[in-house]
Amino acid sequence: MPSDEVESVLIASSALLGVVARSLAPVLERISLPQFRVLVVLVRAGSLRHGALADRLAMAPPSVSRMLDRMQDQGWVTRVPNADSRREVLIEATDSGRALVDEVWRARRGELDVVLARISPSERAQVAAAFRRFSDAAGESGAVDALVLGG
Repeated sequence: MPSDEVESVLIASSALLGVVARSLAPVLERISLPQFRVLVVLVRAGSLRHGALADRLAMAPPSVSRMLDRMQDQGWVTRVPNADSRREVLIEATDSGRALVDEVWRARRGELDVVLARISPSERAQVAAAFRRFSDAAGESGAVDALVLGG
């Protein structure tokens, strides 16, 4: 693969990382990045059993338990009985947790709107198509489990 193609993708990825970082910066005063990652997974996936959440986060269950305790104390998540199994508890994002994720996504969309407005409509369509193909090639189409920086 020609190195100028890789270089172009690296430059674009840096630009996107900047958008991600700027959209996250205001909320990181209220929540840690790993905790935000938990919220993104829960908002996208819905209620999850503790073990399923730990698996999706690729974290040890005891570490997830400690983090969930802190997040519950802060009002970001709640534990609810599983209607299908009395022995299980499901983890859900609270309204506050969902609002925090929405705040970041709104900020990110706003920044992306500004960037995309700087290029022609036909170029925007090409960029969107190229990103879809890139995501497919990277195996990230619709993936939410491996999110690190929150959606």
